[in-house]
Amino acid sequence: MSWLGAGIGAGIGMMFGGPIGAALGAWVGSSFGSGLKRLSEAGVTLNRDGAQTVFIVALFSMLAKMAKADGQVSKEEIQLVDDFIKNNLRLAAEDRQEAIKIFQNAKDDNYSIYDYARQFRQLIRNQAMREMVYRLLFAVAFADGELHPAEERILRDIPEALGLHSSIFTAMFNEFGQRGAATSGGSLQAHYDVLECSPEVSDKELKLAYRRKAAEFHPDKIASKGLPEAFMRHAEDQMKSITVAYDTIVAARKRQAAVNEA
Repeated sequence: MSWLGAGIGAGIGMMFGGPIGAALGAWVGSSFGSGLKRLSEAGVTLNRDGAQTVFIVALFSMLAKMAKADGQVSKEEIQLVDDFIKNNLRLAAEDRQEAIKIFQNAKDDNYSIYDYARQFRQLIRNQAMREMVYRLLFAVAFADGELHPAEERILRDIPEALGLHSSIFTAMFNEFGQRGAATSGGSLQAHYDVLECSPEVSDKELKLAYRRKAAEFHPDKIASKGLPEAFMRHAEDQMKSITVAYDTIVAARKRQAAVNEA
């Protein structure tokens, strides 16, 4: 075992109950699960291995809930998750089977995707990691080429449970649902949503918003918080979105300033 084994070896499964603790218990067996809350009030802090394990267990559990949101898990959704495991995480065969087991267990457990999201927010303070989960939920929702109303409802509601700004839905929808659209007033607003600011901010405030978001997705910061190295590609994608958003807004402001001066 690699990522799961490291976390279990650090004793993280004994630190908390709830949906993530139950997912860990279901993975390793009921004998382990019976002791999940033993250290729930010990005030123990997750180390890097523990944070990485929590991230992946929560991620695959939430992906399973999203995949089943419309009543059934499609072959496209299964393929996307499988490709993600093999091509992005590059897990060994044994770890790949364990990730699939977590996914399968979560599909039919008694917890909601919001239960997982709320506990994940409590355990993982790093916003970039929470945004990473949200991005992957979007990818699963669009895996079959359309956004089911039940999936859209989750994507609109779950940012609050994850502790994310409500504007992230518009930003992600613009990226996944309207790729290739020409820049317009509506899509320009989506760029402001990426930076979590409004069109009314000053140029100085805009630059500060850009720097704040860019700092969240700096590779060193993400790695130090426990994000697996294989996820860096997703962090890089988010960083590109942040840079494109800032550059697009700056260019639009310069064009508007030129028009006003004419």
